[in-house]
Amino acid sequence: MNGAIWTAIGLLAGTSLGTLFYLGARIDSMGGRIDALASRVDVLASRMDAGFARVDARFDALEARFDAHLDRHAG
Repeated sequence: MNGAIWTAIGLLAGTSLGTLFYLGARIDSMGGRIDALASRVDVLASRMDAGFARVDARFDALEARFDAHLDRHAG
């Protein structure tokens, strides 16, 4: 009876440790995938910032033209 208990404890410990190492490896691989996704998001954010800067420049030019137009008619 004593041997069966120790065998069950050993199997349970082995299964638990195996599961722990398996899940640890899976979590590490997910971390790598998340890092790759983060770099893609950073590239997209820089593209969006460049696009917003172009739109801001166009609005500034339009604002200058509008101000010049108003100055001609108001003065």
